[in-house]
Amino acid sequence: MHNFRKIVASACVAAALALPTASAAQIYKGETAGVGDPVHTMFVAFSNQAGKSDIQIQVNAGQTLTKSMLKGAKGEIDFFSTVPSLVNLMAGQKRMYKDIAEAPELSKNLRSIVGFKAGAYHPVTLSGSGIEDWDDIKGKTVFTGPPAGSASATSEALIKIITGYEAGTDYTAVRLSWGEGYAALADGKIDMMVRPAEVGSAKIEQFGLSGEFRVLSIPEASVNVDAMKALFGRPGRGMMQFDGGVYKGQLTDGQITALGFTQFVGTHAGVADDVVYAATKAFWEGLDEVHATAFFLKEVTKETAFTSVNVPLHPGALRYYEEAGFTIPDALR
Repeated sequence: MHNFRKIVASACVAAALALPTASAAQIYKGETAGVGDPVHTMFVAFSNQAGKSDIQIQVNAGQTLTKSMLKGAKGEIDFFSTVPSLVNLMAGQKRMYKDIAEAPELSKNLRSIVGFKAGAYHPVTLSGSGIEDWDDIKGKTVFTGPPAGSASATSEALIKIITGYEAGTDYTAVRLSWGEGYAALADGKIDMMVRPAEVGSAKIEQFGLSGEFRVLSIPEASVNVDAMKALFGRPGRGMMQFDGGVYKGQLTDGQITALGFTQFVGTHAGVADDVVYAATKAFWEGLDEVHATAFFLKEVTKETAFTSVNVPLHPGALRYYEEAGFTIPDALR
């Protein structure tokens, strides 16, 4: 009897060791922007749905997307948020990638999962700043974006097209983290902030809760300028219009014309097809929950799934989209 008990006990231990445990499950690394950014909201929604298919993505927020995409291309992380315009910069070894010799080759490793309309650039100034129109920016201090990101260059290009003003000459361009930019405007340390955000953003709305603020609209005369058309035509960019009344305390009447932007959730060629397939399927099967996460995510639909996506779909994502009957652009196959 004693030996029988030892045998049973040993068998139970062996069986327990053979069972998969939560701690043994693979954790995939993911990176996205900071909390409050639309790309963060979308990425977390994607990761949460992926988790329902046992694809566990560890989300590292507050990252610079230019660096995250490079890490993704190197296979150092598995999933990431990114901007379509960055793809061409990496492939062409330009700007922030100019000193990275392997950048063009690494860009070939990038794969996409789903694109979405993220929001618009909001040129925000508080009442009393002395800025009521674009020309008033001269001599002022403007937060244009983080030091290493692409947003700052885009913001400064937007100002130059409308006013002719050069950053550092006609106005002071300040580059900080997104969180520091919000705080600097709230504390009166800067005169204006140009911030990509979803339309109806709670972060933008906060400036109307205790006072009044203004979102500058792109003048009609600037919309048809060749340089503006070129800016609107860049990958992941476009013209957007929204009602200024969406924000309490916002002083610009009527429709606001803005520079819209799109983004996508990406991965790399080395992630297993079954993993990306399961994550993609779980995301779309949980679309009602995704839509409930944020107002702007209601625009994530079967028809907008490939908005501005400019790298091939990962084979796992492609497999799901084919099975689900999506209309897939040939360029993404």
